[in-house]
Amino acid sequence: MSRPSSSGAMRRTSLAGRILCILGGSGEVHLRSAERLRDLCCANRGTFIKVGQHLGALDYLLPEEYTRTLKILHSQAPQSSRQEIEQVIQEDLGKGINELFASFEDVPLGAASLAQVHKAVLQDGRTVAVKVQHPKVQAQSSKDILLMEILVLVVKQIFPDFEFMWLVDEAKKNLPLELDFLNEGKNAEKVAYMLRCFDFLKVPKIYWELSTRRVLFMEFMEGGQVNDKDYMDRNCINVSEISRNLGKIYSEMIFVNGFVHCDPHPGNVLVRKCPTTGKSHIILLDHGLYQVLTDSFRLDYCRLWQALIKADVKQIKQYSQRLGAGDLYPLFACMLTARSWESVNRGIDHLPVTSKEDVEIRTNAATYLPQITKLLSNVPRQMLLLLKTNDLLRGIESSLQTRANASSFLNMSRCCIRAVAVYQRSKSNSLFRKAQISLSEALSLWQINLHELFLWLKVSQLGKWVIAFLKWMHYSK
Repeated sequence: MSRPSSSGAMRRTSLAGRILCILGGSGEVHLRSAERLRDLCCANRGTFIKVGQHLGALDYLLPEEYTRTLKILHSQAPQSSRQEIEQVIQEDLGKGINELFASFEDVPLGAASLAQVHKAVLQDGRTVAVKVQHPKVQAQSSKDILLMEILVLVVKQIFPDFEFMWLVDEAKKNLPLELDFLNEGKNAEKVAYMLRCFDFLKVPKIYWELSTRRVLFMEFMEGGQVNDKDYMDRNCINVSEISRNLGKIYSEMIFVNGFVHCDPHPGNVLVRKCPTTGKSHIILLDHGLYQVLTDSFRLDYCRLWQALIKADVKQIKQYSQRLGAGDLYPLFACMLTARSWESVNRGIDHLPVTSKEDVEIRTNAATYLPQITKLLSNVPRQMLLLLKTNDLLRGIESSLQTRANASSFLNMSRCCIRAVAVYQRSKSNSLFRKAQISLSEALSLWQINLHELFLWLKVSQLGKWVIAFLKWMHYSK
């Protein structure tokens, strides 16, 4: 590959200035710096857009001006031309677009940091989504990561309290996997099989006979983005049901299976109403970035969330410290829940999120930036992508106005209980002990079901009639 032009090198080097702006300034300064950082990511493309997307998900770490501006990179990344796309297809498949397809839409359905997706019809009549990697991404990625590492080391020299090397380490580990579309296809099939119990989840079928490391052929599925309330209203899709089902999918992945889709931004999660059954479906796309959780990490994480839901401060401290938080466990709990420490102490499932609390959290994030970066350096690497995933899911809940819905905590509790019970049974050789564990699991799940029924009755018309009848009976005595 040819050396970068001097203008390109200048653009890349000037990223150091943009990174330093993250660490200071306010209001208009933040917004201006965020826009420049976004523009530089777009100019350099590839790995820089991927890192920009990651930064855009760090709601607990960066000022709102940055996260709001950089989130645009999820859906408005630079596009490759038809000529560039055809070059990749020709090199990998030995055929041009006109030979492979009966029709091919030049305007992509979406463009991301590493690739873009086009709708096409094969010669045999099948409608497909074709994901094509941007040319030169593979060759340029190693140079981009090296430059990023140098920039982070420069920041470290100027600001010793700030630790951002974890961001480079994650890029080094994950980027080669994301650049291999055959790996993405395997992930898609694996998660579809793991979550086959959820009939509302749809994962596009992979057409292996045509796919390569840089070109992925998938079943074409159409729908609206998961954060598009207007689309849901037009298509009579229940917003609360979608939010609840999305929570079920991710609770199952994180707590039960330990195999987690870590890029649930709205462009990768579609919703649709099935025309034949009338049921609402969630379509999960882009399976390049997954986190595999070890059993020990997954079980500690389960118990930590159980403690957070129960507001058990002693266990919050215990399991946070087991996950590397040390004395910063209150900060860690706030980052996981996006709630204040006061809310965590009183019970995150009892207190609704307020705009005042959101402002307080963002203000504290700026105040405790050195502690947050230290915490991110100390926690297991598995935690980093989970934090990103949590923030993306919270962003969806905020858009749908279903954040901190009690049902989401109940679904998490169910998955945690099941996961811990399965683990305990696997470690026991006694049939009596296994029976005890199963009975305890059944009782705990029954309690959750009873609590959920009570919550439903409180807001349902039937519940209102029952309450009114009981009041009438009381006063008529």
